[in-house]
Amino acid sequence: MIHGVINIYKERGYTSHDVVGKLRGILKQKKIGHTGTLDPDAEGVLPVCLGKATKLCDLLTDKEKTYRAVLLLGKNTDTQDVSGTVLSEQPVTADEETVRGAVMSFVGAYDQIPPMYSALKVNGQKLCDLARAGKEVERKPRRVTIREIRVEQVELPRVTMEVTCSKGTYIRTLCQDIGEKLGCGGCMESLLRTRVDRFCLEEAIKLGEVEALKTEKGLEGLMEKILPIDGMFAAAPKAVVLEEGIKALVNGNTLRAASVQTEQPVPDGERLRVYDADGRFYALYRYEESEKQYRLEKMFYDRENG
Repeated sequence: MIHGVINIYKERGYTSHDVVGKLRGILKQKKIGHTGTLDPDAEGVLPVCLGKATKLCDLLTDKEKTYRAVLLLGKNTDTQDVSGTVLSEQPVTADEETVRGAVMSFVGAYDQIPPMYSALKVNGQKLCDLARAGKEVERKPRRVTIREIRVEQVELPRVTMEVTCSKGTYIRTLCQDIGEKLGCGGCMESLLRTRVDRFCLEEAIKLGEVEALKTEKGLEGLMEKILPIDGMFAAAPKAVVLEEGIKALVNGNTLRAASVQTEQPVPDGERLRVYDADGRFYALYRYEESEKQYRLEKMFYDRENG
């Protein structure tokens, strides 16, 4: 079984679930999970976790993301993008300066109402399933943060922009909200995700490339495209557990400071990558100065797969 994270370029027409299904077929392993849904019409970076790295899915879902989007002003749809049914159309009377000002006004934190056509659940039901059944339910606003917007091009009624945002942000909804602020409505015409944390568009590979690489070079050749689990935490200092601490490590117990070797003194609360003497990565721990011990944060070792 392969353990690690692969940076997939999700192509238009695939759901994120489709990508997972196809990778299961290519790699012949079931334990695979994606790290944040991209709409079928959207493209771009989709980190996919393999094997023990599926424990990272929630962590990566929470990371900051960057998108390149085209906003089409003057049109509202039920899905907030051009794939939906048009609800209203209005002329765009604002000039470029006014449009830029409206776009940039959304930088910072704001309360965003999730779209009905989304995978969020209300009372155990997905909003998108309710929407397809012709039902609309009340959704509570969620605080999201738009870290940065860079307006790349304004050719009204279209605005091309790069948006860096917090988890839970819907770019479709942002497009609609900008249109509402301008008084003409708006929807998303296209979306490309260019970055998720450390994973960038330039290094993403398509499913066809994964399959070709496996066919030509086998799984070993494919490994050069897969980030090992500990590579996700490269900034954290490395610690090696001595023989007397291995049993406690395997069981996920706290580790006495005397049983752990580090290259330098560890500050209180510091996260560390923990290995055995043979260089095998086991877990993430944090140091507790008051108790002179390390406490488990996340375990990646399992007895079945090592």
